[in-house]
Amino acid sequence: MMHARMNHPVMVVPDAMKALQALGELTKNSLSEKLLELVHLRASQINGCSVCVDMHPKLAKKAGETDERLFAVAAWRDTPYFTEGERAALALTEALTRISDRADPVPDEVWDEADKHFDEAELAALILAIANINVWNRLNVAVRQPVGAWKG
Repeated sequence: MMHARMNHPVMVVPDAMKALQALGELTKNSLSEKLLELVHLRASQINGCSVCVDMHPKLAKKAGETDERLFAVAAWRDTPYFTEGERAALALTEALTRISDRADPVPDEVWDEADKHFDEAELAALILAIANINVWNRLNVAVRQPVGAWKG
């Protein structure tokens, strides 16, 4: 069995788990659970976070997501399964997750497309959700958190 390098940071630093979970809960007020899970899965795929790549499809399925769409998230541009709004959210997710990969991390075309599909509150929640899943990914990857070792 694989073992983490250390106890998970959210278990070591008092109230860290509560803070990150609270941020996650706030995003649920403005965005659908299915969309949030697609965003969480895509960022986690990019970041190579095994814990989240394992967990978020399961949560998405509980929210009513289909296998067909979940299997296609990594290739969302080349599949017909996603709405224009979902595509805009996935593009923004990729841009904000890969901020060091280009001189203009969030190009106007990516921003404008997201802005077209989401109002200000929704866009704010989407940005917070992307930031939050990236935090979780980085914590899990840093300590090499094994899949299924604990339930957050």
